[in-house]
Parts: sequence; structure tokens; C-alpha cells
Amino acid sequence: MIEPHHTISVEHQCELLGKTRSWYYYTSCIDWTRLRQENQDMEAILGIHHLYPFYGYRKINQELSRQGRLIGEKRVYRLMRESNICAIYPGPNLSKARQNHKKYPYLLRDLRIVRPNQVWQMDISYIKLPTGIAYLVAVLDVYSRKVLAWNISNTMDASFCLFCFMQAVFKYGLPEIVNTDQGSQFTSEEFTEYLEKNRVSISMDGKGRALDNIFIERLWRSVKYEYIFLRSFETLDALRSGLTEYFEFYNEKRVHQSLMYATPDEVYGLAKNQNERIGKVS
Repeated sequence: MIEPHHTISVEHQCELLGKTRSWYYYTSCIDWTRLRQENQDMEAILGIHHLYPFYGYRKINQELSRQGRLIGEKRVYRLMRESNICAIYPGPNLSKARQNHKKYPYLLRDLRIVRPNQVWQMDISYIKLPTGIAYLVAVLDVYSRKVLAWNISNTMDASFCLFCFMQAVFKYGLPEIVNTDQGSQFTSEEFTEYLEKNRVSISMDGKGRALDNIFIERLWRSVKYEYIFLRSFETLDALRSGLTEYFEFYNEKRVHQSLMYATPDEVYGLAKNQNERIGKVS
């Protein structure tokens, strides 16, 4: 459009086009090749983010490398930041303890877990919805990995956790030990008094020791990566319906390597039947 080496000056050419001379010098300094390349890189990043919304910039960079795009972590990080793209990651801290709550020891260290209902674990996770955050609590039998009960709510108080625990007790009886983190729901008087009244031993994770509750943390990973992240839920009711379907699959059909490729229902039921036969014989 503008010929810098023409006999007509650049300034006069700009006047003929109705443009200012500064417009010419500004547009001529844009690296259009680099801009096109960045647009292509951004499209590739968006494609990976759509498939794997839980990938951060490092994993996205690795996936780009697998596709033959050698971009570099810093560039991927900059493009994601400029486009306001970020990985799905834990947000609210759901394990904050009450001030001056009663301390309970961690009872599972070196404990051999050999039967159902010997140890249950409870924990809370969260799921983002368009209307806000849904809180999910579950009771897991450590021996069989069976989800004994679960509950969701749009508020995070002690009562919805206690109700979930009582559902599990109604179906399966009382456990010997319940292990939780030191979150305010599990350290509340409402929750701990119910357990103590029913002579259930209370075990709590040490501060900053996420692996103390590792079995139910692994459950959350399965729920989110195998179900939640692959679907879209608009309402709490839709989420509740979907989780009902998933937990039925998890208990009845999903095999676990740690269970020698049996399902939680199979392990829980078989062990319960064996214990009942032993009790009758004795």
C-alpha cells in the first residue's frame, strides 16, 4: 500500500490515503508472521484446554510437544494468562479447623485394616456450578473402598456431614473408627458428640498431612476425572442425579487394582459374609 522508496514521499502517500504518517510507522512495525503463529499456538492451547481442563501450562506445553509444537513453557504461560485461561484446581480450603477445637490423635498409623466397618473415612470436596459451589461429602469404607453414603449441599455446615454419616450407619451399622481431617464440620460438637455417644473412635489427620486421608482423596480424584470433568451440570438437582449414577457404577462395576480387580461391593459383601459365618461358628 505504502511504497517507502517511491518518488512520492511517505508523508504525501499517507495524505493521499487519508492516513497520518504515524499510522504507517505503527502498522509497519507489526510482525504479522509472529502474530499469525501466536494465533495458531493459541488455537492449539485452547484445543488441549477443552479436552483436559485440569491441565496447567506445564502439562499443556508437554502435550503441545507431543503434537510437534515446540513453543516453550514461558510462551504457553503468557498466552494462557493473556487469554485468561487457567486449569481447574482446588479453590476453597475445606479443611480449616475451628479455633480451640478438641484435638484427636491419628489412629491409622501402622494399623492393619482387615475387615469392613473397621475404619471409615469422611471428607468434603467441592464442585463448581454456574450458580455457585456445591459441596460433596462421602463416607468410605477403607477395607473395601465402598462408598457407604454421600450427600451434596450448597452450604457447608456440620449437619449435612452428620446426616451423611447417619445414613451410612442406618444401612451398614456403626464403624470402629472414623477418620477425618480437622475441618470445622468434623470438629464441631454436633458431629464429635454423636460419635463419642455411640462409642466410635475418632481419628483425625495431622495438620498438613493430606496422605493421612489418602483413600477418600483418591475417591475424589476418580469422581472428578472420570465423571465431573467430562460433563456439564447446570443445577444441583442435575448434579445429584449424575452422582447417583456414578456412585452406583463405582460400587457395583468399577474394578480396583488394589482390590485385585474386584469391585467394592464384591469385597464388602464377601468379607461381611465370611465374618458372619465365623461369628456363627464361634
